Amino acid sequence: MRKLIIVLLSLTFLNCASTKLKEHWISPEANDYSLNKVLVIGLTKDTEVREKFEKKIQTQLTLRGLEANTSLTKFDTAFLEKERTETELKVIENQLLTEGYDAVIFTKVAAIKNKIQYKKNFQMLNHNKFKDDYLMYQDQYFNPDNYKEYQVYNAETSVYCLCPTKDRTLVWKGYIDIIDPENSSKIINQYAKLLLTVLEEDKIIPTLN
Repeated sequence: MRKLIIVLLSLTFLNCASTKLKEHWISPEANDYSLNKVLVIGLTKDTEVREKFEKKIQTQLTLRGLEANTSLTKFDTAFLEKERTETELKVIENQLLTEGYDAVIFTKVAAIKNKIQYKKNFQMLNHNKFKDDYLMYQDQYFNPDNYKEYQVYNAETSVYCLCPTKDRTLVWKGYIDIIDPENSSKIINQYAKLLLTVLEEDKIIPTLN
């Protein structure tokens, strides 16, 4: 039985207009594992965001029949505030193994990209003609104030098996874009919903009955 998930989510989440799954990968050995006990860890300096995210995932996993715990109940608040060595992480893994955990989901913000979007709605242009396309985009040169910059956070989630007989095996990995984040509660709900839906579809976690 797979008895552990650590969800390490790098949450610099502010809030987003949307979240989008970019790509995901499943190990050919994924069917050999079964999930049972879960430890949710949100990797962020914002304790409030970390707590909201961990509890959201914990609640949803519990509803799916899994045993789930959060890092804030497992470790003290200073746990993520100190850099950890490979030796220290090995000790933590062995401790979790002893307590019945056997999987890890590690999520972090892998990249932050700056984007530019046009503020106005160019309904008159359909981009089927050269002149239409040119008219719209020349505006970016002559009227830069008509464009706004926004950020896209690329979050990476990896599910690892914490197996006694093998190394920490990668079971699943996915990339989710968080677009123009601003409000933590909204983005946490959106991110958690999308992540859990994809994990269900890929049969990494049980479906919600």
